[in-house]
Amino acid sequence: QAAPLHASIMITEEILRRGQPFSITLNLKTTAQSGDNFTFIASTGNFPKTLTSLPSHSKPSEPGCINFTISSPADAVVGRYKLKLQMVSGNNKVSSTLLGQFVLLFNPWCPNDDVYMANEKERREYVLNDSGIIFQGLEKHIQEEAWNYGQFEEGILDISLAILDRSLNHRQDPAVDVSNRNNPIYVSRVISAMVNSNDEKGVVEGKWKGKYRSGTNPLQWSGSVTILRKWYRGRYKPVRYGQCWVFAGVMCTVLRSLGIPTRVITNFNSAHDTNINLSIDKYIDISGKTLDLTEDSVWNFHVWNECWFTRRDLGSFYDGWQVLDATPQEKSKGIYQCGPASTRAIKEGHVNLDYDSSFVFAAVNADYVTWIHYSKKRKERIYSDTKKIGKFISTKAVGTNSRVDVTANYKYPEGSLKERRVYKKALKLLGVRSTGKRGKITRPRRRPSAACRQPAGKPTISGKLILNASPVIGQDILLTLALRNLISDFKTIKVKLRASAILYTRKPKAEILELSRSIKLGSEEVKDIPFKISYSQYKNSLTDDRKILVTAVCKTKQGASLLVEKDIILQDPFLTIEVLGPAVVHEPVNVQVTFTNPLSDVVTDCVLRVEGSGLLKDVARMGPMESSTVEFEIIPYKSGTRQLQVDLVCKHFSDIKGFVMLDVAPAQ
Repeated sequence: QAAPLHASIMITEEILRRGQPFSITLNLKTTAQSGDNFTFIASTGNFPKTLTSLPSHSKPSEPGCINFTISSPADAVVGRYKLKLQMVSGNNKVSSTLLGQFVLLFNPWCPNDDVYMANEKERREYVLNDSGIIFQGLEKHIQEEAWNYGQFEEGILDISLAILDRSLNHRQDPAVDVSNRNNPIYVSRVISAMVNSNDEKGVVEGKWKGKYRSGTNPLQWSGSVTILRKWYRGRYKPVRYGQCWVFAGVMCTVLRSLGIPTRVITNFNSAHDTNINLSIDKYIDISGKTLDLTEDSVWNFHVWNECWFTRRDLGSFYDGWQVLDATPQEKSKGIYQCGPASTRAIKEGHVNLDYDSSFVFAAVNADYVTWIHYSKKRKERIYSDTKKIGKFISTKAVGTNSRVDVTANYKYPEGSLKERRVYKKALKLLGVRSTGKRGKITRPRRRPSAACRQPAGKPTISGKLILNASPVIGQDILLTLALRNLISDFKTIKVKLRASAILYTRKPKAEILELSRSIKLGSEEVKDIPFKISYSQYKNSLTDDRKILVTAVCKTKQGASLLVEKDIILQDPFLTIEVLGPAVVHEPVNVQVTFTNPLSDVVTDCVLRVEGSGLLKDVARMGPMESSTVEFEIIPYKSGTRQLQVDLVCKHFSDIKGFVMLDVAPAQ
């Protein structure tokens, strides 16, 4: 032909998964000849453009039309591509046409993709489910909180790609960064750094103490969509404020939107081991008050993520679930990021492997040691526990909202010979020396003085704190200290009892109560000592976490001291949510919310926050409530099983959450 061919096609932006064939139909203004050659070129990144000729095959359809099937490699870079058509006619004249753009994602449905997940139900849960449950609370009082991931909501994929482009790695070397985006190990690690704002203009700013007047109380978030949109529309200014479950919820949204199978994990009694010696040391004074003598801590719970992919860097043994943590706790390679650490590596004590496996191992399997600090020269070890850390490690079940315990993925049964062998192997790999006594671990250069060692005497008494009734905010807390004399000798026990308002990180915030008692116990006698914490005592001290730590230090003239602890979480009123009629796409349906006020105060300042992917385009706010019942309307815009979340906020109750599942029928 005398002139090159021209195609009249311009495609809108498509979203594709790598390794997945897709079709293009060209409508040609001139007739194609047998010698004409068509080449499709996809480019991503700007410094420089990464050009990839996509393999294709064609077949004629109608006159002037040619159908092409194009396949992207299963290890292609993920991100936004420009697609060009280069045409070479029979007389070697070349022309090119920009066809449009597409976004390429990881593909858990493709066996050759590193994120391939064979089970279809698991793919639906860990990639496609846009809502879920995040477990919180205490090991003996596990609570479920609904979270709206919303990875398919308008703009979320664009925001996820923007997060990658705002990363420190991309700003330092865009070409290298983009070329590494074919690897889920690399992408997930970058996201773990970018979801927090500590080193870069990341998404969420963390805050664990003080007031939240300059932002949002972390407890009031119930989904990722609002947070991500606020960050994006605010020109990448970090959103205030988040804590561990917020970081994990946001990271789950971003990684699922990019196609990496992801779930949220909660670890109860989670250790933060600052010096990585696999021992958490807690110091108290003689009254039971926690002393700030170490950076180590044990959180009531901590939330992180797991992603599913192969570990070509470590070997196939370590394939599967990988731990990632966006909560900024410790720096890794100079910035606040954590993971991916293979759960298989953690279980086997392979703490020398990338990335941050030693930190995660300590979080689930450190030993816990409590000391009474008398002076700089004298402290007494009164409590050592190899089983306290890493309890009821939990995630949402596939297909239901029930809890699944995945502790066995992280460690062998507590107290088993195998678990202790793994622990000792981890100590050896970290260069930490064990003295032979469980829980007594030191660095070789930091030998303990004689004044710090376990006293020769053993406790001659035992005790526990018992809640007499389930504690509800607004009511008195009734407890019993049950003491038992373990020997035949008569005893006088001096008891110092203390109650403190704490955060979920177990950091004390305010003292509530302090009592001293002298208890006489006869030979092997058991005695119950009742006491109460009145509402008037705790109402002005209680934190938003609604948690109280009660400690009792029991001392006798002979034998080691005894420490008894009890974590208490006060229950909020329950919300009742009722959908008044069938839910159908594009048709309004009413929802009724009711709550019972347990306080004598009249509650008039309550506001409802409502959200749910497929049900509301954005968070809806209603109030202030004039009664204990409110009714509102929603118009679903997506069919299927949907999660509607309701959050009641007022000065009396910082955050009362509830949710209900709706089966939304397609439009008639």
